[in-house]
Amino acid sequence: MKNRIKLIGVSVMLWALVGCSATNRMTMGVTEPAHINIPGDVARIGLINRSVPSEGNESLDKIDKLLSLEGLKLDQEGAESALNGLKAELERTGRYESVVNITEIESQRKGLGVFPAQMSWDAIEEICNANQVDVLFSLEFYDTNTSVDYVQQMVNLPNPLGIKTQVPGHKVTLRTELKNGWRVYDPYNKQILDEASTRNQLVSVGEGINPFKAVEAVVGRKEAVLQTSHDVGSGYALKSRPLKRRVSRNYFIKGTSNFEIGNRRAQAGDWDGAAALWALELQHPDAKIAGRANYNMAISNEINGDLDKALEFASRAYTDYALRDALGYINILRNRMVQQDRLREQTSR
Repeated sequence: MKNRIKLIGVSVMLWALVGCSATNRMTMGVTEPAHINIPGDVARIGLINRSVPSEGNESLDKIDKLLSLEGLKLDQEGAESALNGLKAELERTGRYESVVNITEIESQRKGLGVFPAQMSWDAIEEICNANQVDVLFSLEFYDTNTSVDYVQQMVNLPNPLGIKTQVPGHKVTLRTELKNGWRVYDPYNKQILDEASTRNQLVSVGEGINPFKAVEAVVGRKEAVLQTSHDVGSGYALKSRPLKRRVSRNYFIKGTSNFEIGNRRAQAGDWDGAAALWALELQHPDAKIAGRANYNMAISNEINGDLDKALEFASRAYTDYALRDALGYINILRNRMVQQDRLREQTSR
């Protein structure tokens, strides 16, 4: 009975705390600039593959393939798949006039499975001028390494009647690590706009009466590598697109009846109607209420896309009325304004 009374008491206290909260939370959609800051006047994109083994590195590449049990063309086909994914996603944006594969770059190929030194700006300008492109996306390296683990154990195999039964055999596990690295070159501003690398691991399992049969039973590994590579290329292209996401904000709902009515209007989606009530409290003699009103007006203006006005109200809430919550919001708004400037640079042509 005592425990039940305690639980009821805690529940009442929690309800009271929630019910007495001075703020409510809302979410809004915002558009942030792309991670890869491609200038808005870029119209033509070139794609190159530096991961293909150069003549000097070919023997090392063959040894690596032999040790890791890779197919002779898995790296080459995987790199091509990654570039195809990149190209398809860049074209899907509709932003660029053209996205072209550039293949005649034999002198720039490295193929060591690690980031090579960046190309010289003279070489980059030569490639871009020859192919009439403004920016160069480069697959700097691409490498797959496969390790093999196998154990002897009872495995399920079909008998001549097609019924699976347990027989002594082998279980083989292939773990394929896929590594790649990218750079984006801006030849005219002589800047590397981005440099990134990724790692993915694929696991394939097969069973058979001997190790070779078990390996044969691992089907779809190559297809999985190619699909993953395509997705990696597509994902990298997405980094060049503005990002839409939802952010949360708190606004004040307590102080006067105008805040309470304004909250109901806001919950019903009538933010302009809520702002009309908050505006009535901007000069309230109680500094706390006036500060909250200014803060809420900042929220309203951010919703409507006027970041300058939002910053003006948030600054007043902090400087004139000492509303501590407003200081963090000021920093959020300033950061959004910087992002908006970058977004305009990326989208203006």
